[in-house]
Amino acid sequence: MKALIQRVAEAEVIVEHAQVAQISAGLLVLLGVGKNDTEQEARKLLDKVLRYRVFEDAAGKMNQSLLDINGDLLVVSQFTLVAETQKGLRPSFSSAAPPGLARALYECFVAYAKDSGLHVQTGQFGADMKVGLVNDGPVTFMLEV
Repeated sequence: MKALIQRVAEAEVIVEHAQVAQISAGLLVLLGVGKNDTEQEARKLLDKVLRYRVFEDAAGKMNQSLLDINGDLLVVSQFTLVAETQKGLRPSFSSAAPPGLARALYECFVAYAKDSGLHVQTGQFGADMKVGLVNDGPVTFMLEV
């Protein structure tokens, strides 16, 4: 399971010309689920996302987490994150979870996120989404478990 996290000033998801999600300052998480991923890994990855110190403290150091600043969280499914890209010029998706498993683990990740008490928004699993963001920094990290 992989999470590409981006520190954002704001972010939104548009599906079929309608806004389905919007957040203010916080993290945009693009979540990729592999075929061997588990619910335990979803919980572990979410904990890492919530506690990863990417926000500045009073001294200007990246020393605060999303939980520390009580920021917003936008979670968007993105199966292309688990693509195999080492060979050739076309990605292979053989390591991606099948849709049923991917949806279940995505929903599990989101449910755990909502339990955190933060403001959590989501994209629409499997939809053609337009994701807009103002990357703050820019600050972007790939987290894996």
